[in-house]
Amino acid sequence: MADWGKCSVVESDPEKMGGAWLFVGTRVPISALFNNLQAGATIHEFVEWFPGVELSHVEEVLQHEIDSLAVRVKV
Repeated sequence: MADWGKCSVVESDPEKMGGAWLFVGTRVPISALFNNLQAGATIHEFVEWFPGVELSHVEEVLQHEIDSLAVRVKV
C-alpha cells in the first residue's frame, strides 16, 4: 500500500470524508480515481467529472502509486 502521507497533492483530515485520502483542497477521494480508471475512464474524463481536481494532481497520484509498487517489487 502506498504511503499517501508522502504525496503532496493528497490530504487526510478526519473532519472530511471520514479521514479518507482526498485530492488536496477537494472532497474527492483518491479511491474515486482508481475506481473510475478501473471502470474504463481516462484521466482526462476523471478531471472533467470532478471539478477541483487538476490533471497534474492525478498524474502525481498515479506516479506515486507506480513508485510505491516499484519499491515493493524490489523487496
